[in-house]
Amino acid sequence: MEKRGFSGDVENGDDNLHTAGGEIEPAAVRGRAADGADLASADMSAEPSSREPSTQPNFTGGAVAELADLRDRHLRLAAEFDNYRKRVAREKSELSDRAQATLVGRLLDVLDDLDRMVASDQTTPLPALREALTAVDRKLWKELEGAGVERIEPTGKPFDPASQEAVSIAVPPDPSMDHTVAATFQSGYRVKGVLVRPARVQVYSSQGAA
Repeated sequence: MEKRGFSGDVENGDDNLHTAGGEIEPAAVRGRAADGADLASADMSAEPSSREPSTQPNFTGGAVAELADLRDRHLRLAAEFDNYRKRVAREKSELSDRAQATLVGRLLDVLDDLDRMVASDQTTPLPALREALTAVDRKLWKELEGAGVERIEPTGKPFDPASQEAVSIAVPPDPSMDHTVAATFQSGYRVKGVLVRPARVQVYSSQGAA
């Protein structure tokens, strides 16, 4: 039987390969030359890859530094706020002390008058003492009103539970006087609009409750 040289035909590339299914073109020539061409077509630049660890930014170190800076700023702000709070509390206390000292200074004349009354001769006539006491009372209230003190005397006025305390009730002599203050047993006081003590009063009530 005659043997045909397939290797020569394929290497020369002159003829197509005959198979049972028909003719097919020979495969592309592979070998060192082809491999060399593939390598030559690749980028053989000497520049390092952008994916090398040494070329990546150090995100971890930057984040740590930023966190430390934020923590330092937070501590400084907290210290500054604490100092501010202490300073405001100290100034408020000093302001209250100065206000009290001012009020006491305005009452010193009244205290001097009371001292003179106490040290007066026992033979001083009662009308003279009464007149002196009235003068001291007027002087005292002048200073208290100047400091914002207000006396609550609600007799004859409608009952106000916000500033008055009903300690007893009475039947109204007239229906129109229902829920009206009949008498004041103890005066109430406000200081610059702030209730210091409610007035203790008797209230007219036809229903048996204030």
